[in-house]
Amino acid sequence: MENEHLIPADEFCTHYNVEFSFINTLQEYGLIEMISIEENYFIDVNQLQRLEQYTRLHYDLDINVEGIEVIEHLLNRVRNLQDEIISLQNRLRLYEQSSRRFF
Repeated sequence: MENEHLIPADEFCTHYNVEFSFINTLQEYGLIEMISIEENYFIDVNQLQRLEQYTRLHYDLDINVEGIEVIEHLLNRVRNLQDEIISLQNRLRLYEQSSRRFF
């Protein structure tokens, strides 16, 4: 992983006015992944959007980390179901096209 794609965790905390213990707890729950380099913690830029969302859920809506974990699980299920619907629609479309050829 390139260092240019990493954000220092303490800078994130300062910018968003959150405690390091919050993002550390998110890591303990497996919701984000932090990288330790020479006793400093970094967040991959690809996780920034999710981390911002978790921050808003916690600080703006007062949802605890356990609640955030449940929300993330449900959102993943919704995404998987949406993918499955798209796949089934594509299969149905293919079936309909092939059945028209025979009639």
